[in-house]
Amino acid sequence: MKLTTALRSAMAQQIIAAMANGSTDTPMIEIYDGTIPANMGEAITDTLLAELALTNAAATETDGVITFETISNDNSANNGGDQGWARVLDRDRAEVIYLTAGGPGDGAELTLNTGTITQNGPVAITSGTITIGGA
Repeated sequence: MKLTTALRSAMAQQIIAAMANGSTDTPMIEIYDGTIPANMGEAITDTLLAELALTNAAATETDGVITFETISNDNSANNGGDQGWARVLDRDRAEVIYLTAGGPGDGAELTLNTGTITQNGPVAITSGTITIGGA
């Protein structure tokens, strides 16, 4: 699929607005083991490995590419395991988007500092981008 730059940008801006929606807290990224569920909104059976906070604005957009703003580290991972995917929650903790997550060189939308998360160990996202429609 290929989209015009204007359409990619509009879609990306809608995703960013959804991540920044709400007023209760900061948007969060949750890292899970396993594979991305087929459908959003269903019970998650994978193990929650880590939780990382976004800024209230969450991300910026250029020509249909979303780049996450500063993502706070999780200094004590909830559980250990191999990360498989991530879920972004808005400021009121509603689901917004599921993303791939991986270690350095995996080519995932979110790149973590390590391929395997250690329980109670530090977790950092070293880069995060979402490319809309062939940008």
